Amino acid sequence: MKEEKAVGEKGVREGAGVRERLSRKQYEKELARLHVELVKLQEWTVYTGAKICVVFEGRDGAGKGGTIKAITERVSPRIFRVIALPAPTEREKTQMYVQRYLPHLPAAGEITLFDRSWYNRAGVERVMGFCTDEQAKTFLKGLPLVERAIIDSGVILIKYWLEVGQEEQTRRLEERIHDGRKIWKLSPMDLLSYSRWYDYSRARDEMFEATDTDLAPWYVVRSDDKRRARLNLISHLLANIPYKSVPREKVKLPKRQKPEGYREKDRPLRHVPERF
Repeated sequence: MKEEKAVGEKGVREGAGVRERLSRKQYEKELARLHVELVKLQEWTVYTGAKICVVFEGRDGAGKGGTIKAITERVSPRIFRVIALPAPTEREKTQMYVQRYLPHLPAAGEITLFDRSWYNRAGVERVMGFCTDEQAKTFLKGLPLVERAIIDSGVILIKYWLEVGQEEQTRRLEERIHDGRKIWKLSPMDLLSYSRWYDYSRARDEMFEATDTDLAPWYVVRSDDKRRARLNLISHLLANIPYKSVPREKVKLPKRQKPEGYREKDRPLRHVPERF
């Protein structure tokens, strides 16, 4: 897979040229338009009882979390449910591998966004030695049948792989080291995975080979430019779901009731200090 190389905040190198990064103003204008469409998608999902499952995978620092936040910023968390499971418990380690993910699949009127998913077995678990190569191969062999069963149950399943270049990944992980707001994003596992770039490349390639099917294909998103990546992914997601505007009543605020003798209580309250 050809790599895009980061060239700082102003541009992304592509082949012999440099593409200018999308400005914040352009990004926010287009994102606002897409947010309106995501709300329409939400209303259509509830109205029709659709079941939508979106899987987000990719290297550490590829921008999965930021993309999911961009999607969910203006919609209901009761409809758009974000699933980011912790490490399996001792009991879960003895289950069929995909078993702990199945309860989180969407019911009617729900959209589930997996921030990493059952594909952990094909990636981090395999590369970091939490499962054997044989276990990973067995998992990949059977997974298309599992995904067929999910789709046959009426779920719209869409899978995204966010691909970041080596230099841009380095920049983002170093930023996490020095930015107190982002240090929580950097785990010992991230550091180990950073050192094993090509092991992850091989694992990714084998995962694509086994699970990129006509029924449940993988869609790769170039994410060196985070803003473009988010807009491209959201646009693609909307284009691949047959949603429509649904009927809704015109909203008008009702009149407020009259006070009928009510007066604010004359008692001291604990106010938050106004420091700004």
